[in-house]
Amino acid sequence: MNKKDLMRMELIGLEAEVSSVGTSQGIRGTVVDETRNTMVLRTPKGERRLPKNSNEFLFTYEGERIAILGSEILHRPEDRIKKVR
Repeated sequence: MNKKDLMRMELIGLEAEVSSVGTSQGIRGTVVDETRNTMVLRTPKGERRLPKNSNEFLFTYEGERIAILGSEILHRPEDRIKKVR
């Protein structure tokens, strides 16, 4: 699986970790919701709504970890398939 293929997929249900530098770094959990500008992760401490634009996410898909900048997926989930090239 490459990065572009993952960016076109449904991200809800995938394991994710924030790998950017800042206050959100190290937050990990399961993606439970996504909007144009945010990603919601279910963590052991509850749900966390994180901005896409200022974070990098490491998604785990079939045992493989793939890093994606939030700014690269800054689209509504239903529009991402058409916009990601």
